[in-house]
Amino acid sequence: MAKNIMFQGTGSTVGKSVITAALCRIFNDEGYRVAPFKSQNMALNAYVTKEGKEMGRAQVVQAEAARIEPHVSMNPILLKPTSDMGSQVIVGGEVYMNLSASDYYTHKEALMAEVRKAYKMLDEAYEIIVIEGAGSPAEINLRKNDIVNMGLAEEIDTPVILIGDIDKGGVFASIYGTYMLLSPSEQKRIKGYIINKFRGDVKLLEPGIEMFYERLPIPCLGVIPFERIDVDDEDSVTQRFVSRNTSPIQIGVVRLPYLSNFTDFTPFELEPDVGVQYIVTQDDFEKSDIIILPGSKSTIKDLDYIKGIGMDQWIKEAHRQGKMIIGICGGYQMLGQEIKDPLYVETNRDYIEGLGLLEMTTTMMKNKTTVQSEGVILNCPTGVKDTNHKVKGYEIHMGESTYSENMRPFLRLNDHLDGCMNETGTVCGTYLHGLFDMDSFRHELLTTIRNKKAIEQQEVRNYAQLKDEAYDYLANLVKQHLDMDQIKAIVGIP
Repeated sequence: MAKNIMFQGTGSTVGKSVITAALCRIFNDEGYRVAPFKSQNMALNAYVTKEGKEMGRAQVVQAEAARIEPHVSMNPILLKPTSDMGSQVIVGGEVYMNLSASDYYTHKEALMAEVRKAYKMLDEAYEIIVIEGAGSPAEINLRKNDIVNMGLAEEIDTPVILIGDIDKGGVFASIYGTYMLLSPSEQKRIKGYIINKFRGDVKLLEPGIEMFYERLPIPCLGVIPFERIDVDDEDSVTQRFVSRNTSPIQIGVVRLPYLSNFTDFTPFELEPDVGVQYIVTQDDFEKSDIIILPGSKSTIKDLDYIKGIGMDQWIKEAHRQGKMIIGICGGYQMLGQEIKDPLYVETNRDYIEGLGLLEMTTTMMKNKTTVQSEGVILNCPTGVKDTNHKVKGYEIHMGESTYSENMRPFLRLNDHLDGCMNETGTVCGTYLHGLFDMDSFRHELLTTIRNKKAIEQQEVRNYAQLKDEAYDYLANLVKQHLDMDQIKAIVGIP
């Protein structure tokens, strides 16, 4: 049986995901076979495993930090919101059904069985399992059907470390309040707490930690400073959507209500002269050098949103100005002439007119395509050197698209053509997530903008290497500020 440890938080955005990733790297550095686990994740940011199963990106990040291949057993339940009241439920990497929030909890018994099965697989294969909770364990109205926080902790008998975010303010109150709302058996599982996102001189905080211990005698296991780490976070908590960057090259990603897989654009953020902005105004479009329509969990609803605020006209004006426009997955579908939904997969309408920038039609299907793909770029966007760029990534989509003879195929993936491009090479789209992870293509795409704006050229950056260095940096930062001897004692390892 594996040793285990669980990180729960006083709320969302406190840093559970990144601290879990850090511990995965730290334990792996010390020679342990370690795996992450989160029984239930709510996110539109998904990934497809080698087996063609769908899982949350946060656990993919944690698996990469642990230097292992992501597997759906690390995230057996994924909830992908389709409205404010319901989600598509992914169980064991496959679509289970669409459920409202209230109906979801009536399936607890079946879902818990899947959680047990997934955890058992990891328990038999690894020495340490680092577990992430969701939100807060103090949501007492949800405790009865809980399978992700204390309900899971008691099921698998794991010690718990509580994480509080001091940057929000009231960190001691939130830790104390969370603890006091737990049952006596749950309180016994809390072996310590971590204060995250601290700014300033930690010596000023130390008297507060001592005073807090008099009221709640559990140890503070560390104070982690506030620092920007180039590690992907979850769409439900990311600050990327509101942050602004004044770099000379601007990548404008259309901010959709049901935007999915924003991690497609992380590679741009690691370029020294590039800023990624999630754009919502006409001014944003005018400032963007490249405009990307990203993936969407509800393509038709998001297309309605685009038209409703007049964004469709801003996109067409950018096209008239000759700006590069790229669609990924749902964004690719929107660029076509129409989207048909005869089986009412997404809405109660069987048709919606697209943006018309590609001579292409999409038909929604009942079955979801989930597959890892690799291949080459057949036709490059205007200005991009054709150097036989190899591509690799994954597909997650409910529709199939067909294009006219006036369009050129964009990629060849596995045994099929994917995506298309207009005659001038200024508008293109693909179902492939991970296109911009490919260093040579990303570099050549940015080179066209650097040439146009007379910006100094940059060397090709190795995204995989930069990402791995970020995991090392995160692990060293966390290790430096945590009492690892106490944490190892809690886990039960030397």
